[in-house]
Amino acid sequence: MILFPNAKINIGLYITEKRPDGFHNLESCFYPVPLTDLLETIPAPQTSLEIGGTHVPGDITTNLCVRAYEYLKLDFELPPVQMYLHKMIPVGAGLGGGSADAAFTLRLLNEQFSLGLSTEKLETYARRLGSDCAFFIQNRPMYCIEKGDRFEEIDVSLGGYTIVLVYPNLAISTAEAYANVRPRKRPQPLRTLLTAPIETWRETIQNDFEDSLFGTYPVLATIKQELYQAGAVYASMSGSGSTIYGIFEQAVPLPDHFDTYQVWQKKV
Repeated sequence: MILFPNAKINIGLYITEKRPDGFHNLESCFYPVPLTDLLETIPAPQTSLEIGGTHVPGDITTNLCVRAYEYLKLDFELPPVQMYLHKMIPVGAGLGGGSADAAFTLRLLNEQFSLGLSTEKLETYARRLGSDCAFFIQNRPMYCIEKGDRFEEIDVSLGGYTIVLVYPNLAISTAEAYANVRPRKRPQPLRTLLTAPIETWRETIQNDFEDSLFGTYPVLATIKQELYQAGAVYASMSGSGSTIYGIFEQAVPLPDHFDTYQVWQKKV
C-alpha cells in the first residue's frame, strides 16, 4: 500500500506555560498543506525501513515509522513488512514531516491489515510517538492545545489562497527552538484572533519562536519581510522549524535569490 504523508503549517503559535513534565502548553491552529512524502509498505521476510529523497539523520531503527510499527505489533500479530519512505518534506523545518510519516504509518497498517482501530485509538497510539503526530490522524484544520496533541474544532479555511513555503536549507531542532522561548499568557486567546479577517492577522497573530530564533538566524526575518513585500496577506514561521510561509491571494513571482532555497508554492 502507498500513502502520501503531508506537511502542516501553524497559523499562530503561542507558548503559554511550561508543564511539570518538562513540555510546554501551547495554542496553535494546525493546517494541513499538500506538500507530501511517499510511504509504502509491502510484505517481507523481516521488517525494515528504507529512506530515499531528502536525507534523514539518526539511527534508522529508531525512526518514527519503525516505532509506529513496533507499537502496533505489541498489541497485534502484525506480519513483517518492508517500509519505503521517500522524503520530500524538509527535516527540521517546522512542517511536521516526521510526525506525519509516523501517523500515516499507523493509518496505513490499520488499513492494510484490517486492524479496525478507531480514530480515537489511532490518536492514542500517535500521542505516544510525538506531540504533533496525533494531528495527522484526522489531518484537517484544528485548534491545538496542551502539548499540541489535544484538538478542538475550528472554522479556518485557506481555500482559494496560494501558500508559499520557503525553507532556507537550515534545520532547527525542537530542543534548540524551545531553549530560549518565554511562555506567557495572552489577553486574547488565539482562537478569537483567528475569527477575524485574514488581512488583520499580520498585526495580531504571531509565532512565539520568532522572538528568539529571528535573532539567531536573521535570514528567517529577512524571508518573512520579503514575502510581505511580494504581496503576502500573512507570513509567519511554521512550528519550531525554519520554514517561513506566506499566504497570497494568487500565485506571485518571488525574489530571484529564493532559487537558492527550497520553495514550494500551491493554491489550496
